[in-house]
Amino acid sequence: MPSPTECRFSDSHEWFLLQGDTVTIGISQFAANELTDITYVEMQPVGTTLASGESAGEVESVKTTSDIVSVYAGEIVEVNEAVTDDPSLLNSDPFENGWLIKLRVGEITGAEALMDQAVYDEKYPV
Repeated sequence: MPSPTECRFSDSHEWFLLQGDTVTIGISQFAANELTDITYVEMQPVGTTLASGESAGEVESVKTTSDIVSVYAGEIVEVNEAVTDDPSLLNSDPFENGWLIKLRVGEITGAEALMDQAVYDEKYPV
């Protein structure tokens, strides 16, 4: 999976890695740190079509519940069941093993607002 330098980040702390017509989505290390102990992950099922800005699922921790929002529109083609089975992967490894979904991109709107790692890290230091 990606290194953070390959990803683009949103202000709502999701990371996006666009490869061809598929984008992989996860949460940033900053988000994982802020949420603390992540206890539950539920993503929309494979086949679900999302509009830009729509929730792809949610992540619950001992502190709060957070929606996972995609800036890309498209169809969910894969859900990382390892994270569903072991939500702590988001705390320990949010990029490599802790990705959440893969989305076949139908429309790229909103992506222009995404930040590269340097800008994101400056705005949200870990």
